[in-house]
Amino acid sequence: MKISSVLARAACALLLSGAVAAPLALAATPGEVPVGAVLRDATMQGLSGATQQLSAFKGKPLLINVWASWCGPCLEEIASIEHLSQRYGGKQFNVIGISTDDYWTNAKGFLQKTRISFPNFIDNRLALENMLGANRLPLTILVDAQGRVLSKVYGAQAWDSPESLAMISKAFKVKL
Repeated sequence: MKISSVLARAACALLLSGAVAAPLALAATPGEVPVGAVLRDATMQGLSGATQQLSAFKGKPLLINVWASWCGPCLEEIASIEHLSQRYGGKQFNVIGISTDDYWTNAKGFLQKTRISFPNFIDNRLALENMLGANRLPLTILVDAQGRVLSKVYGAQAWDSPESLAMISKAFKVKL
């Protein structure tokens, strides 16, 4: 076999493997609710309070922050979410957190370390993580009063910054 033929086959194999791998890297989580769709109801195991249904938060816009105790960027942004919750939470919109930790003790330790006051839940069975599309952390989801997903923001943000407040104000149609 000629070297040019071997190189051509190798190049073709690389192209094909890239074509197959690329969609997998961007694949949705199983049962993910996309932006524009309404979240399904789910039982959320209380981490800093009682177990609740996700539907208990309908009727007012909702900011959901998905985090894990081992996630550095989650720790980086959590103070800004706490500040946002202290300033606006419960008034014009609600704020909740969902830990994807496997162990309650790790998640509880994170809450104690960060002194978070807004309600937090744990999802150690992947139901919420998959439904919300949390294949990367942190993930913050803006949900309207009817439960429709308005936006998904991956990565750490300064949620109390003027830019984030403007985004939240526009998404929730509230004045902050």
